[in-house]
Amino acid sequence: MKRPPAATFNIDNRSISILAFDANEAEQNLHRQRVNIIASGPSIADLTFAELVDTATIFVNGSISLTAQHNFTHIVGYVISDARFVKHQPNILNNYYTGQPLYATLAVLEALAITHPSLIKKYHSAMRIIYPAGRPWAVKTNKSWFSKLLSKSLSRNRKISLSMLANQPNFVINTQHQPAPIGLSLNVTHGFIEAGTVAYVAAQLAFSRHASEIHLYGIDLLNNDQPRFYENKDNSAPCKLDKAITDRIVPSFDLLGQTYNDHDVSVVNHSPVSKDLFNNLETN
Repeated sequence: MKRPPAATFNIDNRSISILAFDANEAEQNLHRQRVNIIASGPSIADLTFAELVDTATIFVNGSISLTAQHNFTHIVGYVISDARFVKHQPNILNNYYTGQPLYATLAVLEALAITHPSLIKKYHSAMRIIYPAGRPWAVKTNKSWFSKLLSKSLSRNRKISLSMLANQPNFVINTQHQPAPIGLSLNVTHGFIEAGTVAYVAAQLAFSRHASEIHLYGIDLLNNDQPRFYENKDNSAPCKLDKAITDRIVPSFDLLGQTYNDHDVSVVNHSPVSKDLFNNLETN
């Protein structure tokens, strides 16, 4: 299905267009740089950031708050794939988003247009739409939709089986995996594959943008009962990772690590918490 090249938002009676991600766009090419993807696991608090701040960096969700403490000189992306993040952490974007390249789903951008319209208005040129290949590209909605963000009855949340993508050249799908097929994208221009964590989306984006190495930080998984590094026990968002770790997240990352390594892109997991979970991710 052909995807729209852009989506239009009405902000203060002004029509603002945000382009869909296109890996052929010159500015998207990372030219075989090493890329660090920084997630939000508690182990982030133990990192020595002086060794990381000058490397190409992609943040996800609340990890962008690290920019207040450390001088990252080469931010190449900020990824939000789930609109619930906007609902649970409305101040993260207000406090820390200052026009870094933002890659977000249409649902996220619709939520931002309602809750943070000034950010859309000011930084729309730095934003790109990414979309899940396993879900239909939804039409635009109105403000009443925001109150239904969590409703599973929405058409945008009706997944198609990944087995339908098995013969598409831009995806690698393991249709034999149980309890359901898993997969990954070789080019997020054509969509990303979900695995239950935004870091998985960011890894596919880094590969699509021609990274040479993908280094994962804060993918802890096993301590998901603890607040993310930017949360406390009183404001932490619900976490469903425990239900997906064995069946989905771990095998998906193993498939991704093996596939990208076959394409000469190494994937390294730096979390001391989850290092023994994976078979096909390098550790450091």
